[in-house]
Amino acid sequence: MRILVLGTGAREHAIADALLTTPGGHDVVVSPGNDGIAETTSLVRLSDITDGDAVSEFALANDIDLIVVGPEAPLIEGVADAPRERGIPVFGPGRAAAQIEGSKAFAKRIMELAGVPTGRAERAGTLAEAEAALDDHGAPYVVKADGLAAGKGVLVTEDRDAALGHVRHWLPSGPVLIEEFLTGDEVSLFFLSDGHDVLPLSPAQDYKRLRDGDLGPNTGGMGAYSPLPWLADRFGSERAFVQRVLDEVAQPVVRQLEDEGTPFIGLLYCGLILDGDRISVIEFNARFGDPETQVVLPRLRSPLGELLHAAASGELGGRDWPEFDDSVAVGVVLASEGYPEAPVVGRPITGFREALEVPGTRIDHAATAWSDDHEAMVSAGGRVLTVVAVGDDFRAARDRAYQSISHLRLEGAQYRHDIAEKVTR
Repeated sequence: MRILVLGTGAREHAIADALLTTPGGHDVVVSPGNDGIAETTSLVRLSDITDGDAVSEFALANDIDLIVVGPEAPLIEGVADAPRERGIPVFGPGRAAAQIEGSKAFAKRIMELAGVPTGRAERAGTLAEAEAALDDHGAPYVVKADGLAAGKGVLVTEDRDAALGHVRHWLPSGPVLIEEFLTGDEVSLFFLSDGHDVLPLSPAQDYKRLRDGDLGPNTGGMGAYSPLPWLADRFGSERAFVQRVLDEVAQPVVRQLEDEGTPFIGLLYCGLILDGDRISVIEFNARFGDPETQVVLPRLRSPLGELLHAAASGELGGRDWPEFDDSVAVGVVLASEGYPEAPVVGRPITGFREALEVPGTRIDHAATAWSDDHEAMVSAGGRVLTVVAVGDDFRAARDRAYQSISHLRLEGAQYRHDIAEKVTR
């Protein structure tokens, strides 16, 4: 197949490489990508990856068999609709279904109708409404921007003034949600959906806070690991846990969206919180998560291209669950100084060769570019890259990941030192 992947980051790098390494291989093109991705994959600079007509025209002119949409913004802008209407298979929901991520209030409504367990929430469009909701819920306070916020729209705090400050920051962009605080362990679980049927991938856990010990501001994600061995202690096996989420969350949501005439075709990201063996949903995303994708796909043994095309073509029904090997994967994100508030960009990054000499490692580029003189790779955004290591056990994978990232040099760089620490004790 000839596959077009839309997006710029480490997630798209991981998707492209997983498609390229499928037995038999695929012809993969990424747009717009970044200079790090270009080291292994062809790039094309489409003028606007949120423009469905432009994407359709490129796909038709270049015999594209499948479009895979990586980031959320193009999906919420409806980029999948135009090519799908012209008969091009697209892995990614249309504008209407993508509201499962684009609007927290929409997601809460769908969950209520589908009978999905989640926390209580109030939508506030004014400061007075938000104050009343905060007082009703009490501390810890959970405030979420209703729309897209690049992973930075959620605040959990004991400080009412800080909660109100978050409300004031986001209200000019639209309503906020004041939610019940749920305690437990967070889990990310991806489901492929063809609009009617769903198939699960392997669970992962990511780290949202900037600094070790889950301190500092929320980010787009500072690292992840997969699988989650501790699930067996609570649910008997990882498969039993996944089956419960499929039955209680993913399938009901997909069927509810289908019943509303807005079929969800693509990747349903279920952000879950586990309190003992109780499962609740804290968020949905309408695409692969970052950095979880970088640790889930290296373990996938079923052909990714075939799975994505089947989902895009309405042909998941009757298929077996995708297969994963017994290895483990750990990913650590390298971020620029000042991230997430004001990242410093344009600084050179060195040590790639030494980092990649560590066995079982790869680097997924998120925001890298060649300098003007093409003499050095430089940082071009907040989260710069993800170092991913695979091993037979978590100690081996974690040691490899941190050995590899220690070779990279970027002035002011930030990364967490405790990714997957709890599963190696």
